Amino acid sequence: MTTDIPTDVFEEHRPVLMGVAYRMLGRVADAEDVVQEAWLRWSGADHRAVREPRAYLVRVTTRLAIDRLRQIKARGETYVGPWLPEPYVTDFGDAVEDTAERAVLADSVSLAVLVVLESLSPLERAVFVLREAFGYPYADIAAMLDRGEPAVRQLAGRARRHVDEGRPRYEVDPAQRRDLTERFLAAAAEGDLEGLMALLAPDVRLVGDSGGKAKAPLRILETADNVGRFLIAVAGKGIPELTFRFLELNGGPAVLILSGDKPDSVFQVDVSAGRIRSVYIVRNPDKLRSLASA
Repeated sequence: MTTDIPTDVFEEHRPVLMGVAYRMLGRVADAEDVVQEAWLRWSGADHRAVREPRAYLVRVTTRLAIDRLRQIKARGETYVGPWLPEPYVTDFGDAVEDTAERAVLADSVSLAVLVVLESLSPLERAVFVLREAFGYPYADIAAMLDRGEPAVRQLAGRARRHVDEGRPRYEVDPAQRRDLTERFLAAAAEGDLEGLMALLAPDVRLVGDSGGKAKAPLRILETADNVGRFLIAVAGKGIPELTFRFLELNGGPAVLILSGDKPDSVFQVDVSAGRIRSVYIVRNPDKLRSLASA
């Protein structure tokens, strides 16, 4: 490759690198830091010796993300209340035309999957992300991680079993999720408990993430009655200068609630058999900053 276009090459692959780093870390700021460090490594590399820039950049980004994840785990930080990943804008647009590929990418960045990935080791998480989300062959992943292919296959199998056991199965029809999200929002805003209950599965779960920095349940709420009554009570208190808009976050439709121009919270639901099975609410202000201009 020529040496006069390193910036263009890096920018071409930036979306993929950000996708890898975010799936590895579940935090937008950390992922951006990792991608920036990858740029510094790339800018100082001998580009004439790099035959496959994408593979080189993904390898560097993955290794940096593993190091960052190990640092985070080593700190042993205690999080107040349930933890959810930082909401991440994922408007694939025309970048992904294939419906099956789009579904895989959306699923691999969903809140439900990322919560399960938090319990994997850094190496297991890296192998899962590279294999399941981006379809890299085992041999390529082994080269990226400096591991033997049999070891990588073992890590992949263990990670896949853990994810399959830990995550619930939901439908991924975007139109149905959008419809139920709109009806859910309308019922809650109108204080229509009966209408809201009709949308919720009997065993629905509500996961609220505040990090102790905003009002949200400090435990997971379960059953339609508990979730419905909580949402009606919250809606009844009102939010000053309330506005909202729909975004595609973590591979699916979501609602960004604003108080004036400031992000207040993000709502997203998962759906199965025509009912809402999970409600996710992110209110930790640290996790909403990146959405201020979304």
